Amino acid sequence: MARRRRGLPVNGVLLLDKPKGLSSNHALQRARRLFQAQKAGHTGTLDPMATGLLPVCFGEATKFSAHLLAADKVYRTRVELGAVTDTGDAEGEVVERCAVPPLTAADVEGVLERFHGEIEQVPPMYSALKHQGRKLYELAREGKTIERAARRVAVYDARLLAFEGEAFELEVKVSKGTYVRTLAEDIGRALGTGAHISALRRLATGPFTAQGMLTLEALEALPDQAAREATLLPVDVLVAHLPRLELDASAAARLTLGQAARVDASGIATGETARLYCDGAFLGLGAVTAPQEVAPKRLLSTAAD
Repeated sequence: MARRRRGLPVNGVLLLDKPKGLSSNHALQRARRLFQAQKAGHTGTLDPMATGLLPVCFGEATKFSAHLLAADKVYRTRVELGAVTDTGDAEGEVVERCAVPPLTAADVEGVLERFHGEIEQVPPMYSALKHQGRKLYELAREGKTIERAARRVAVYDARLLAFEGEAFELEVKVSKGTYVRTLAEDIGRALGTGAHISALRRLATGPFTAQGMLTLEALEALPDQAAREATLLPVDVLVAHLPRLELDASAAARLTLGQAARVDASGIATGETARLYCDGAFLGLGAVTAPQEVAPKRLLSTAAD
């Protein structure tokens, strides 16, 4: 006899405003408890110091969360000049103090121009990347430094929001895998001094923006489970960038049995992944295997719990 999962079969996407001081996993677990959800996962870690947009996937949405991992992201950050820390942020130990040359906002904007486009970036030791099965930050806490290969990342936009002489605020739009802490250090170096960040807030990831984010406190204040579930976005928002394919009931039935079905897939290239719908209901993802055929790829569960 199969063991029943504890919790409710909640499905959807929560746009959580992660608070400062909580790890992404702790924020996730608090949200999961609030929703009494059987299953939950997040889509891209934020450092404990960072705040802002953390999409949390409940239930069936976890099947499609990987589509957000490669998404572009937008951050607002505050850069402090004159000191380098071991973590790249204000929570680390200062390892170097540097004089700050006389700078103007125009100086900073001129340096920012150099960082637009594709750049090489060496990931920080205080990161969740792994070396021989261990996370780099675990090794860093033991005082170890591992040589890291530079990675190619993209800075699509870097705008100066405020300048205070020895500190400034930026808004940046970056590709997957970009470390804003490292970007700030590199910008500081280009300005002739050391740098670290003292604040970081994520404003967007993929199709999601800060609009509609909810704090844990706001969720706690809602009157009941129905009110909380009403805040969730539908599962298919995670794959809204994929082409849509409408199925009739017969084709939908074949796909749910794991069989390929004949469909009108004109306009969708063979080999592409498509969103599948029947009578407006999202079924999951299918692979177009021929101009008139689709095979199941990742479907919603149809089994009763």
